[in-house]
Amino acid sequence: MKSKTSFTKRAVLVGLLAGGGILAASAYATADRESAGTPRCDRHAMKAEQWEARHAERMAGLKNKLKLAPEQEAAWSAFAAASEPGVRRMGADREAMRETFEKLDTPQRLDRMLAMSEARRARMVERVAATKAFYAQLSAEQQRVFDAEAMPGFQRGHRHHHPRQS
Repeated sequence: MKSKTSFTKRAVLVGLLAGGGILAASAYATADRESAGTPRCDRHAMKAEQWEARHAERMAGLKNKLKLAPEQEAAWSAFAAASEPGVRRMGADREAMRETFEKLDTPQRLDRMLAMSEARRARMVERVAATKAFYAQLSAEQQRVFDAEAMPGFQRGHRHHHPRQS
């Protein structure tokens, strides 16, 4: 029985030491981020700007590849406006949102999260409607180009989330 209790004591001691190491590493990482002078939201905003620039570049490339006729320009404009990255702009206000959430109780936080989810869904419905309206304006050849270029991750074998079927 003595060996079982000494093993338990050692296991508890190892767990405490590991936990203390994790806490120390966490404190060090927090202090390092604060001493760097770069608030977290600035890094997220920079990434959002890069994402928006890449999105604009992809949209310009898609438009060039589609070779749109003048009568298709209005549908393109509606599609492009609906495709603008709206939700990602929220990243700059992330710290303000966290401060607001800290002041709310759990039911209020849940209501706020549900409202944000419904807003994201409404935006997605708008994007889908604009995409379908634009797609309907395209010729068969333009539709093939759009299918291949508009959502490349789905077309080029980027199915890494699911195991391969044999």
